[in-house]
Amino acid sequence: MSEVHGPADGCHATAEIATTVNGRKVRRTVPIHYRLIDFVREELKLTGNKEGCGAGECGTCSMFIDGKLVKSCLTPVQKVIGREVETVDDLDRDHGMTVLQRAFHKAGASQCGYCIPGMVMAATSTLRDKPQATLDEIKEGLGGNICRCTGYQKIIDAVVMARDVMNGSQPEAVLDETAPDSFIGHSTRRLDAPAKVTGAIKYAADMFLPNMLHLQVLRSPHPHARIVGIDLTQARALPGVEAVITCDDVPGVDNFGVFIEDQPTLARGVVRYVGEAVAAVAAETVDIARAAVALIRVEYELLPGVFDPEEAMQEGAVQLHGFAAGNICKHTRIRKGDVEAGFAEADLVVEETYQTAPVEHAYLEPEAGVAYLEPDGCVTVHSPSQNITHHRHMLAKILGRPINKVRMVMSTVGGGFGGKEDMIYQGMLALAAIKTRRPVRYVFTREESILVSAKRHPFRIRYTMGLKKDGRITAAKMVMVADGGAYALSTPGVMNKSAILGPGPYAVPNVWVDSIGVYTNNTPSGAFRAFGAFQSEFATECHLDLCAEKLGMDPVALRMRNLMRDGATTHTRQQLDRVLATECLEAAVAAAGWDAGVPHRQGQGHAPRRDLDGAGVRKPCTLGEQLPGQAARRAAAQPSAAADAPATVVAAK
Repeated sequence: MSEVHGPADGCHATAEIATTVNGRKVRRTVPIHYRLIDFVREELKLTGNKEGCGAGECGTCSMFIDGKLVKSCLTPVQKVIGREVETVDDLDRDHGMTVLQRAFHKAGASQCGYCIPGMVMAATSTLRDKPQATLDEIKEGLGGNICRCTGYQKIIDAVVMARDVMNGSQPEAVLDETAPDSFIGHSTRRLDAPAKVTGAIKYAADMFLPNMLHLQVLRSPHPHARIVGIDLTQARALPGVEAVITCDDVPGVDNFGVFIEDQPTLARGVVRYVGEAVAAVAAETVDIARAAVALIRVEYELLPGVFDPEEAMQEGAVQLHGFAAGNICKHTRIRKGDVEAGFAEADLVVEETYQTAPVEHAYLEPEAGVAYLEPDGCVTVHSPSQNITHHRHMLAKILGRPINKVRMVMSTVGGGFGGKEDMIYQGMLALAAIKTRRPVRYVFTREESILVSAKRHPFRIRYTMGLKKDGRITAAKMVMVADGGAYALSTPGVMNKSAILGPGPYAVPNVWVDSIGVYTNNTPSGAFRAFGAFQSEFATECHLDLCAEKLGMDPVALRMRNLMRDGATTHTRQQLDRVLATECLEAAVAAAGWDAGVPHRQGQGHAPRRDLDGAGVRKPCTLGEQLPGQAARRAAAQPSAAADAPATVVAAK
């Protein structure tokens, strides 16, 4: 099967744009397809406003045209001819920060900061139009802007504070920073907040270097196929193309990964999911690079794929990696006591299956990076990597260079949530910089980010729990199968943590846990907030609610009956000295106004009431998933007692 992506030449008609930006007259000749966001960022190098979605949904690109708020990613550049454009970069050129920006700083409204320039512009528009804006009007004014970090409350608090200061109902002094005697117990301003609220801070896509090239990537349209041949002739011949790279350009060990080194920099012989990188082009402009990508001819031999992890483990299923029998990437087992005896002792045994879905991180900053060579030959890569030291070591192996000749710089991260722990494009950037001996920048589109980036692992959990009539849990069995996708990424760590924390903060005498991560031809799964514990503890809490209903027992009382107390031993044999689980639940119950005597469901004869529920989770202060940990070390120290130990842990691939 042969596919031709093209033809195209990267040439576009141009338009002359004469306008006023932040009070300064500018005149530029730019590609006719440019939007206002392209004109301001790429041509004028005003990077305060960001592009998050390219579809007018997130609001990070919000600017003013003749004083009216617009989404600049949807605005053709020709629309600003002869008009006045205002960006976040120069909202208050006399004092550095407006009252509103100072309020954002004071309220702690910026976290990753990527959405904040757009939020500031939207809030500025609201207060300009309605100086006495009500809370509902403020919320309405911010309705076209998305934040993935704050939960919005502090942003709203900041706008209310600014409104009151501007109207004189609060003194301007409330915006000043107070210096407490101790940081403990006091709100402390973020050091990077002024740069974030003004748009001055630089993310990877905001970086411009002299003589810089632009990278674009050809990605597989097939979930599983053998690469029969790649013809790069036309792409290399296109004027403005400086380099076209494939797996053949990797000088070092072309296998890397967070836990298992199973991933190539660019597809080597086989593609295993839709979106896998096959070739990359470095060119003078993004348009030329995209045109060159369209000229690359790839011949594929389609292979059968496997997309369900249960099916992937069956005999005869397609095998994605030769080293992973049964497509099992990671199998973590935890055994404590005798679950069958525990079920036999129980008055009630409840079985159910729970499923969670893959979830997109949707961080507002799409992946981006810049790579270049230092004068001494050191390769430097700037990217929002959440695992920067490990990325440096992996990159050194890929490039076949000593570690002191590879430098990784963590650029400001515009939201990560674990999704930027994986090194999925930095190797291509470094190879292109080495090959061209010029700086190279790569910025994902939102569509590319969704296609390629790791998702939260979807789980299927078969849960069996035995309980006595009084609610005491006698045994719990969890068999969890997770879709790890085409490459391991963080799957082994996610399996470990889902197993370790899955049974929750409950004292269960007999525990059986299987946590199995499976290779499939789906998009790879990776780290995502709570890192495996979310899926398994979600199932535990749902199951406890189901058990409480079957027992006719208050769900809070059921949890209180089984929570760990001082001196408890976890199902991985960790001894706990002080446990505040019951105190925590009691405080939550009191704060929520929970009344165990009131029916939990509204229905005939029941007064309307808010539905309340509770959940218990265990969360270590560190990543907490490293096996072998205390349990394995103690088992190794007492091998003769392993068979009779209250808990044994086996973590195996």
